[in-house]
Amino acid sequence: MWVARRFLSSVAQRSQYAGQSGLFRRPQHGCLPELELRYLQCTCCWRSRVPVAGFETLNATISSTSEPCKEDNRSLDACYTSEQRDAILQLLNTATPSEMAGVKLLRGRKSLNIVEYRTKNGPFKTLESVVNVPLLKHKSAVIVFNSILNPVKKERKVRIQLAKFIRPEVDRSWLEDATSIVSLICGTNKIAWAHVDRGMTVLDWQQVECPNFLRGTYMASAYLNDVSTVLALLPSADFYIIEKSSISVQNTALFPVMAHMRTVEAMLFALLEPRNSSPESNIPPRVLNMMRTAVGRHFGLMVGESRTSGAQTVRQLMTESVTQKLPRINFPPELLVKYRNSFQMGSRRGGEELCDALLQAVAFYELLSESSS
Repeated sequence: MWVARRFLSSVAQRSQYAGQSGLFRRPQHGCLPELELRYLQCTCCWRSRVPVAGFETLNATISSTSEPCKEDNRSLDACYTSEQRDAILQLLNTATPSEMAGVKLLRGRKSLNIVEYRTKNGPFKTLESVVNVPLLKHKSAVIVFNSILNPVKKERKVRIQLAKFIRPEVDRSWLEDATSIVSLICGTNKIAWAHVDRGMTVLDWQQVECPNFLRGTYMASAYLNDVSTVLALLPSADFYIIEKSSISVQNTALFPVMAHMRTVEAMLFALLEPRNSSPESNIPPRVLNMMRTAVGRHFGLMVGESRTSGAQTVRQLMTESVTQKLPRINFPPELLVKYRNSFQMGSRRGGEELCDALLQAVAFYELLSESSS
């Protein structure tokens, strides 16, 4: 009881002196500029005080020092050694967009901006000059520099990503060695394709009407006649990518359309696939499926589980082909002239299959590039 009374009396006296109660007291002479100190009163020795950092100040201090080279008065060049700066500048000044795809944050538009900036202004001489590149500010530049110095291998994740949009699963090296692909879209009354090479240039882009599709019963001979007509026009390529429809088997209203799609798809697989290709052989399959939903998500065309028209996206790609030095995809002038009015809003020219064939080809190369990082 005497100890308790002495404790309460001592706390009360110190509270009157300090102007506040509790075990934590602020020093009356002010606080340090970097860290605000408070004192913990020792209950074993009444005259001892242990300095303790205030919790709010400590959290702020930790968060400010946990990320090196955060936005402060230091330049980016001061954050790295001379050897590190040379390694970073060497890659940024010499790497192609595909080579930069393995660096964190440098996929897509940022890598193209780097190439465009150094072409216009010359090679980067300092790390600080990199923040002049559009979409690369201080914080993202630090992430890029650290990724260059400490590359991370994600081989296991690569296989998972490829399996998400390509069937059957194939070795990534086969896909990377391909010089060109043909992207095929099967519609209800036509087949469209886009022939695109590794340099993202459209070599061929057209569609063919198939008058026997969805006419009466699914006559094999009639279907074979239309599909064979298309095959006679298809250019040669390393891989033929056929869209895998997302129509559900449970949707009974669209069952006739689904049966039609599967029939055409099966015929294309059978007629395009070389006979000596098998899982046992070391020859890769030449015909692959690509998930329609994967292409839709890549271009932001999904609304719930449904995919909207890609006509606006294709018009944008065609415009960028003539207005930008490094567009996502290059069109020959004759194809731009041929299709410049085919994808207008409200147009009834029936260009959806053409749009989808082109978008599937672009998504194939871009997703492959992303999965290799």
